[in-house]
Amino acid sequence: MEPTPEQSPHHAYPDHWEADVVLRDGGTARIRPITTDDAERLVSFYEQVSDESKYYRFFAPYPRLSARDVHRFTHHDYVDRVGLAVTIGGEFIATVRYDRIDGQGRPASAPADEAEVAFLVQDAHQGRGVASALLEHIAAVARERGIRRFAAEVLPANNKMIKVFRDAGFTQQRSFEDGSVHLTLDLEPTAESLAVQRAREQRAEARSVQRLLAPGSVAVIGVGRAPGGVGRSVLRNLLGSGFTGRAYAVNTSFDAGTGTVEGVPAHRSVSEIGEQVDLAVVAVPADRVPAVVADCGESGVQGLVVLSAGYAERGAEGRERQRELVRQARSYGMRIIGPNAFGIINTAPEVRLNASLAPESPKAGRIGLFTQSGAIGIAVLAGLHRRSAGLSAFISAGNRADVSGNDFLQYWYEDPGTDVALLYLESLGNPRKFTRLARRTAAVKPVVVVKGARHSGTNPPGHAVPVSRIPDATVSALMRQAGVIRVDTVTEMVDVGVLLAGQPLPDGPRVAILGNSESLGLLTYDACLAEGLRPRPPRDLTTVASPQDFRNALAEALADRTCDAVIVTAIPWVGEDGEAETGDGEVLAAALREAAATGPAKPVAVVHVEMGGLAQALAAATSTAAPPANRPSGPGPQAPSAAPGAPGGSAARILAPASDGRTGAPGDPAPSTTRAPGHPAASPGRALAAEGAPSPGRAPVSEAAPSPGRPAPDAGRIPAYPAAERAVRALAEAVKYAQWRRQAATPGKVPEFLDDTIDEHGTAALIGRLLGPDPDPRGRPLTHDEACELLAGYGIAVRPALPAPDPEAAVAAAGQLGYPVALKTTAPHLRHRADLGGVRLDLAGENALRRAYDELTDLLGTPAELRPVVQAMAPRGVDTVVRASIDAAAGAVLSFGLAGAPSELLGDTAHRLVPATDRDAAELIRSIKAAPVLFGWRGSAPADTAALEELLLRVSRLVDDHPEVVSAALEPVVVATHGLTVLGASVRLAPPPARSDLGPRRLPSY
Repeated sequence: MEPTPEQSPHHAYPDHWEADVVLRDGGTARIRPITTDDAERLVSFYEQVSDESKYYRFFAPYPRLSARDVHRFTHHDYVDRVGLAVTIGGEFIATVRYDRIDGQGRPASAPADEAEVAFLVQDAHQGRGVASALLEHIAAVARERGIRRFAAEVLPANNKMIKVFRDAGFTQQRSFEDGSVHLTLDLEPTAESLAVQRAREQRAEARSVQRLLAPGSVAVIGVGRAPGGVGRSVLRNLLGSGFTGRAYAVNTSFDAGTGTVEGVPAHRSVSEIGEQVDLAVVAVPADRVPAVVADCGESGVQGLVVLSAGYAERGAEGRERQRELVRQARSYGMRIIGPNAFGIINTAPEVRLNASLAPESPKAGRIGLFTQSGAIGIAVLAGLHRRSAGLSAFISAGNRADVSGNDFLQYWYEDPGTDVALLYLESLGNPRKFTRLARRTAAVKPVVVVKGARHSGTNPPGHAVPVSRIPDATVSALMRQAGVIRVDTVTEMVDVGVLLAGQPLPDGPRVAILGNSESLGLLTYDACLAEGLRPRPPRDLTTVASPQDFRNALAEALADRTCDAVIVTAIPWVGEDGEAETGDGEVLAAALREAAATGPAKPVAVVHVEMGGLAQALAAATSTAAPPANRPSGPGPQAPSAAPGAPGGSAARILAPASDGRTGAPGDPAPSTTRAPGHPAASPGRALAAEGAPSPGRAPVSEAAPSPGRPAPDAGRIPAYPAAERAVRALAEAVKYAQWRRQAATPGKVPEFLDDTIDEHGTAALIGRLLGPDPDPRGRPLTHDEACELLAGYGIAVRPALPAPDPEAAVAAAGQLGYPVALKTTAPHLRHRADLGGVRLDLAGENALRRAYDELTDLLGTPAELRPVVQAMAPRGVDTVVRASIDAAAGAVLSFGLAGAPSELLGDTAHRLVPATDRDAAELIRSIKAAPVLFGWRGSAPADTAALEELLLRVSRLVDDHPEVVSAALEPVVVATHGLTVLGASVRLAPPPARSDLGPRRLPSY
């Protein structure tokens, strides 16, 4: 919205304050500055506010606004007087205003840093979190305008408004004066205010996803009058899934007398339905979508699944059409999956939603799947179906212009029906937020990611999001730091997913291998070593082993305290007539299940060769439905007994199947079980079906009785793999994830460096001087001396290097520094290139120095070209490199490697997000492949890794405290047996990029 000419030209309309937000109930609204064009909207809004709310706002009866009031509340300078409005459908539902005041409460201008603030929320929208969202945004606006405190007068009876201020997390003071509560809020963000903001964000975004996945009614728009077509197919799939809500067919071309289509009511528009429609599936040409969205918005539809193509995947015109689609839908409070989506599926028995182009719903299970590609979604669904693995939900988001993988991480974090989250991503719209959400979710359940378009350097067609320039290897390292299981293919994603969904997490990397083929056992052993596991020598049961032999061997391996997981290998039996026996798959599967059910809780995987019957038997007898949740397993912190925010603080108890096929009543003892790695609880709609019941994804329960401390036989599904490498890779990912979970239980700390070696304020002042009052947005590199001065403010000393423009200057510099010295070129094309002969070391005297100077200039060029410097020799050690850089999308990244070929040629570099903890620094050093060089490789003296870790933490602290430091490189850093020496440093300063993760909540707008 543009300003009118009446507004001050000195304070243009601040369009960057506009934001779409998700409210507490999952609906969306728009926050924007109030302009002079809003007079009629303001009056209409005020007329819909109750007398009680007006009294709370003005402390007196105030039935209507005067012309003077309307002028005052719509004319702002956007500095000392600011008003924001929350709109839905273009109409106001709430307003907030601040006026800058001085110490006596009178109107003022800067440098006064206090403002009086007041809110008004329409009664029909109270309780939706509107005021809380407004407070976040008006506080951010005030901080931008130099205001540090809010003052508010609230009547004691206005408990809702007092609670909004009290729960915001800001430092505040309260007093009772003249019959009202006087509140003063310090607007500087605190750890508590940020935690409150993120908790509200999580609840709101999770609720918005829940509204999409569990609608009470669905309208399919674009259903053809004749069989065939996308709309008709979606409607048939919806009805075929047994959707428990109401369904409607909509098409503007229906005849007036069309009563039903596919047995459901048919209408020409959503507005004609006359009943609440929660979700609309849009399958019409792109040019007709705007009219459909308007019809849905005016009819109160809560969400859209847009299958229509013709948007950002079609170029610039399509991108603008996509932006307009999102703007239009959000203006009505609706969220969108798509456009160009494949659809959504929810297998919960109380919903049974298949609003997709998949003709058959997957089995119900504990895996959540999100993809940005319909084709990949189809492939993963097929792969899970072949493995008889069930899903809790499936989402194929297409261009994901609105709802993204981040939203579903918010939802799955507290969804008791999902134990494992699988995501196929082609772009990351907000990498900072993804990393934060993935870390939190991975602490309670596994998150498995396949990243497509890794090396293209651009986003796939249709993905109108910022492009991150950080290398894929860095992205992978940052995902690992957040606990994400990063795999390369969708096949690996399925392999890892089925293992994690049905088996407990391993306690360590020790693996027992047993089977009836020595060769297959050796292949498995080699694969374990290649994946960093610690396999025991394979146990060969010989080709004559019976299923009972397998059972006994598996039971022994599980009982062995020196092993953490078991891989069973199996080949077909050969009968006396020389023919392969194929009928024993079910018998062997039963034997393995019995052993796994009666032994200690450890993961078991099966590798088979040409034994499809075994894999089918293992899959057919079990499912990924939820086990009874009364015994945790796996390492690390266990999931809470209820999802965060669950009503009553506890999740619904899973009803255990009774022996006679009935469902046990509450209070009946349930069999002891092992949980899958995620949330253990199940909602009532996901309770285990009774034995023999036709519940999706549920097979009859084995009659074998569980032993104490073990799950019922169907609780843990044994995954089968046709190749040893696939099984071992899946197990290795589970081992690494389990280790991360254990470490996440006691996270590292960011050191405070309480000594006087860090001067944060002095460094900030130095940066201000170096950038100047009007800095170049592109930034500027620092000179050597400037970089040294900046780094010294954080206790990082760079060894002096004196310029040597001629031999005499070189000799003088060496005399000042003391022999032995090094002579180095600093020309950009020779910097850090000892292999090109640009460095001469250990020059013990003047003659050696002059000779080296002559050699350099004769070989490589004139002194003016080479820019030689003289530097005192450092103690011998390992040459390393420490870097930090800021990516506008991903944030600040700390990197480490050995200098030269290991990092530059082989890419052996490790990365961590800033701020790094003490544990991050230790892992950073140890995670590169060349790390043994630092720890006494081949009899060499170990390097001082403690000093190196401290240096990493200081660099991390520097770029975290001062985002203007957009890049810093220390190269080389020579790490000796005692201490280290920084021989070279380069720093670049620039105005800091915006931190979208620290501002008020807002939906992305691309």
